[in-house]
Amino acid sequence: MTQMINKKPREEENQYCFACGRKNPIGLHLEFHEEGDTYTAMYIAPPEFQSYDGIMHGGIVSTLLDEIMGGYLYSKGHKAVTARLDVRYRKPTPIGTPLKIMGWIQSRRGNFIDMCSTVSLADGTVTAEGTAKIAILEEEL
Repeated sequence: MTQMINKKPREEENQYCFACGRKNPIGLHLEFHEEGDTYTAMYIAPPEFQSYDGIMHGGIVSTLLDEIMGGYLYSKGHKAVTARLDVRYRKPTPIGTPLKIMGWIQSRRGNFIDMCSTVSLADGTVTAEGTAKIAILEEEL
């Protein structure tokens, strides 16, 4: 007799993810989209994520960069974790302004994927850049 494993559909998993979880009352509620080989999301930060007057906290900016990269791999069926994250803050990221977050694969070597990401203003000005080495734990979830 075969035992059935009760596994939730993927859309029901991780509903409390800080970045994309629909049920997380204090989360970012990011909605990701593919644009060719790039993963994107739009975001407007509320005043609760402010650091200094009118400027988004750097930890939230870092989270946006990390999540766009990891989320891209998750959408492709990979269970993965960030092994290393580097962030370069180029300009202050404003609160209450539409932002575009983008992530893409730079290269792959074995179970490690090198990725890049940016946060930019509507006019294309990049406020932060991220790179990450992400370890693949499982393929095709």
